[in-house]
Amino acid sequence: QVQLVESGGGLVQAGGSLRLSCVASGRTFSSLVVGWFRQSPGKEREFVAAIPRGAGSPYYADSVKGRFTISRDNAKKTIDLQMNSLSPEDAAVYYCASADYCSGYGCYRSIKTYRYWGQGTQVTVSS
Repeated sequence: QVQLVESGGGLVQAGGSLRLSCVASGRTFSSLVVGWFRQSPGKEREFVAAIPRGAGSPYYADSVKGRFTISRDNAKKTIDLQMNSLSPEDAAVYYCASADYCSGYGCYRSIKTYRYWGQGTQVTVSS
């Protein structure tokens, strides 16, 4: 079992920044694939970013590439998502998720890959 708890959401003006954090517990964190997804009202949950369990490079959705940065700290068991240049289109509930294994972009961006999910944190962007 893995427990994930997100924090850091809130209200920000367009063009601003937020940093989300997710704390994991219950399993050896370094062995997990971790990612961020988001869901806005009336839309399906969508992939934002993911980071492999080893030293591999992170993956990003095209819509956030260059603006968002995902990082992990295996010692602290945390996954952070630094979000810059936010727009109203980024407003959503953001979820942290983890998986045991993944390979390739198609795998990392698929909701079905991830077994454990946090409860979500709301991000609101005012125009």
